[in-house]
Amino acid sequence: MSDLHTNLTLPSNPDNVSQVEPFVHELAQRYNLSPDIHGNILISLTEAVTNAMLHGNRCDCSKQVSISLRRQRDALSIRVSDEGPGFDPGAVADPTCPEYLEKCGGRGLFLMRHLSDGCRFMRGGSTVEMRFKLD
Repeated sequence: MSDLHTNLTLPSNPDNVSQVEPFVHELAQRYNLSPDIHGNILISLTEAVTNAMLHGNRCDCSKQVSISLRRQRDALSIRVSDEGPGFDPGAVADPTCPEYLEKCGGRGLFLMRHLSDGCRFMRGGSTVEMRFKLD
């Protein structure tokens, strides 16, 4: 892994989500991340990769999910891209609203937005970029 840029590409088999944890653990060691930042990245990245595989690529193993990490001066920027058609993140219901508390959906996006220091969607929703400030 380069010190400024790191990539990981996974076929869209949900079993491959297990590769996220060792990837994040290596990042935590390399950048000496605090346990809080390590945990926030692990949860957010796991959610993003799971969403990309299940919803974006619909578990089509011929399609890939790409993770790209860039070290910036004071933060880590992590992008997750799938080969699906994308989606409108603004159309996903807020899972904390009383009428949606018992319904499925939206919790992963909620976690990604709240555990990262910045979360934006690109390429029609088929790429998410999360930013995590380094202490």
